[in-house]
Amino acid sequence: MPTFIDVQGRTWSIDITVATLKRVRALVGVDLIEAAGGTLLDRLVTDPVLLGDVLYACVKPQADERHVSDEEFGKALAGDVVEAATTALLEAFVAFFPSPRRRVLEKAVAKLAGWRTAALTAAEARLDDPALEAAVQAAVRAATPLSPPPPRGTSSGSALASSASTLAG
Repeated sequence: MPTFIDVQGRTWSIDITVATLKRVRALVGVDLIEAAGGTLLDRLVTDPVLLGDVLYACVKPQADERHVSDEEFGKALAGDVVEAATTALLEAFVAFFPSPRRRVLEKAVAKLAGWRTAALTAAEARLDDPALEAAVQAAVRAATPLSPPPPRGTSSGSALASSASTLAG
């Protein structure tokens, strides 16, 4: 049974059964079976609030035994714990299905992980690209005024002097 440890050091076990699916559906309004063929899997991976709600519904019997509210549970999901909890949820979800469907879901989860890794690698490469740094520096230089503008409501001294000399003359 997949597990993860929250930031408070508590170990949570995730076991997806029909009872778990019913509880998630009742508490969160999410049908986890949709993750097998739709966009729910991607939403769970990219939306930490939805993930936290689904995880809490999955572990609610354990949370009740430990007197941990959904708010306290959510506070204990941060940083690397989110990644570990996501992995545990996906492993439990895949294990729920019979063998033929499980193989397809294992491939889908592996592909998703590969795409996420590739996206992060591409983002890091882009951020490390010297051309991006040069473009940002050029944009900053272009947006920075060479000298500060005069304060609002004042006029230049030369214009006043010119007007005064004309009136006197």
